[in-house]
Amino acid sequence: MTVIPSVQELVDTVSVPFQEARAMPPSVYTCEKFLARELAEIFAKDWVSAGRASAIGKPGDYVTFEIAGQPVFVMRGADGKLAAYSNVCLHRMSTLLEGSGNRKLIVCPYHAWTYNIDGTLRGAPAMTHNEGFDRGCYRLPQIRCEEWLGWVMLTLNKDAPPVSESLAEAEALIADYGMETYVESFRETHLWDTNWKILAENFMESYHLPVCHAATIGGLSKLDEMICPPGRPGFNYHTILKDDRLKIALAHPDNTRMVGERRRTTFLLAIYPSLLITLTPGYFWYLSLHPRGVGQVSIVFGGGLSPDFANSPEAQAHFAQLKSLLDEVNVEDRGCTEKVYRGACAERAKAGHLSHLERPNFDFAQYIASRVGGFERSF
Repeated sequence: MTVIPSVQELVDTVSVPFQEARAMPPSVYTCEKFLARELAEIFAKDWVSAGRASAIGKPGDYVTFEIAGQPVFVMRGADGKLAAYSNVCLHRMSTLLEGSGNRKLIVCPYHAWTYNIDGTLRGAPAMTHNEGFDRGCYRLPQIRCEEWLGWVMLTLNKDAPPVSESLAEAEALIADYGMETYVESFRETHLWDTNWKILAENFMESYHLPVCHAATIGGLSKLDEMICPPGRPGFNYHTILKDDRLKIALAHPDNTRMVGERRRTTFLLAIYPSLLITLTPGYFWYLSLHPRGVGQVSIVFGGGLSPDFANSPEAQAHFAQLKSLLDEVNVEDRGCTEKVYRGACAERAKAGHLSHLERPNFDFAQYIASRVGGFERSF
């Protein structure tokens, strides 16, 4: 690999014990060459999430996404299975679909080449005079797509291990939550003016809650009750205990799977590189991130309820209130993370030492360094 100074800075930063750890250096957020390395070595090779499978429930339902510059869409086929395809027409390379929705056919908005929902070409107007054209030779390229605990996972890497294998530890850690049964009730897309890693790190630590979220959730979590264990190869996490001020954050009375403090434990899971999940016994919300340059990040933001609560009108009302709160929290997080990016761009910016409550950030930095700089992690 070509030596990139910002990559070497990161490797040097993470090559110390956690007790001496500092935050990632400013250059990793602002260097275009560093981002190019991330796109090539992380986003083009690891699994990323397009959201929840429950949002693509019926044949013809689809969502669009982008991975390392490749536009893709995920669609529920006539056979009921999920499949992902290149979202680029095979004629003059227009993108085909936007956003999300349902289609019986996929019609290119440029010249109306038309594809079936299995990616095969159905029709192409005014092509009868081209003797080399054979409709049967055209089919949209497929992208690897797997479902893991209800998440739609995608990768451009044909050699990546199956998600169930690489995230087996995470699955075991939260097995009693039954996350695969949670149903998404909202899905939104946003674009913020910050580096994708700054937003990811913001999710990975709750150290900022009392200050950044003083007007909303800052008083609901106690710093001394946060547990931040060492991370694992494919993910990191920390936990927070919730009290009964928000009933849907606790296990439903009919939930007999969960016992003891697990019934009020919130997991904040960071699935590398960019799926960030807040999981409680009653509800979840998530962010799925993708860089749009060093200073912008595309965000899929969604959430919903566990099946214990999903059919309860009272719970739905509580979740609607929670969604309003999450919207306010997002505004606060946007302000904080955009300020961090502006600061990182400053000539005199310098990274300081980390708190013990930022252990997940250090593990994330080591993961990034392993992918872009060959740093060897140990567990």
